[in-house]
Amino acid sequence: MGDGVACVAIGVHHLVLGIASVPGEEATGATVDSRERFYNAIFIGFGLARIRTARQSPVPSTAVRLLTAVFPLGGVGRVLSLLVHGWPHWLQIPLAALELLLPPLSFWLADADERSVAAARG
Repeated sequence: MGDGVACVAIGVHHLVLGIASVPGEEATGATVDSRERFYNAIFIGFGLARIRTARQSPVPSTAVRLLTAVFPLGGVGRVLSLLVHGWPHWLQIPLAALELLLPPLSFWLADADERSVAAARG
């Protein structure tokens, strides 16, 4: 659930501040600002879906895996951007690493709650 809360908090931050929330991009125009706010409204929705999923008992592994699949896509997008436009602001590098390295762990742990509940039921 913590990752969902983090997504909502990050999304609200970017939705409210727009492009001013992106290091090094304060001078970008209205089109990019509009896109930043739009995508972060979707990120808030994603975070809310993660929170709702985590509050179910047992936590449904299919929903966890489906939501988790979004993160490596974001990392792939960052890699494509690096290949096309070069290195971004340094903060984007650890974000890309998280987006590419954490999903396998989440996929692996996705059914842990379902297994635990099934084992408890005997």
